[in-house]
Amino acid sequence: MKQETMRSCIGCGAKKPKRELIRIVREPDGSIHPDASGRSNGRGAYLCRDIACLQRCRKTNGLNRAFREQVTSSVYAALEKEFTELNDGPCESD
Repeated sequence: MKQETMRSCIGCGAKKPKRELIRIVREPDGSIHPDASGRSNGRGAYLCRDIACLQRCRKTNGLNRAFREQVTSSVYAALEKEFTELNDGPCESD
């Protein structure tokens, strides 16, 4: 049996299976966005699907540390919009 890959949320620090988290990727061209496939080229960071984790990450500058660069508030606003769209879709666990 294959062991499930665990990742840490940069918002709350909880360790969860990779498939339960959303990967945020900074591509080589500098764009930052959620990676639905989990395989996009670039540096990745993981967040819980809860919008509160994204807000906590924003407050603690979690993406700044993960990507080793300054992340603007417009990027966080775009991520918040995309998070709400992702969470409004059908629930995978039900």
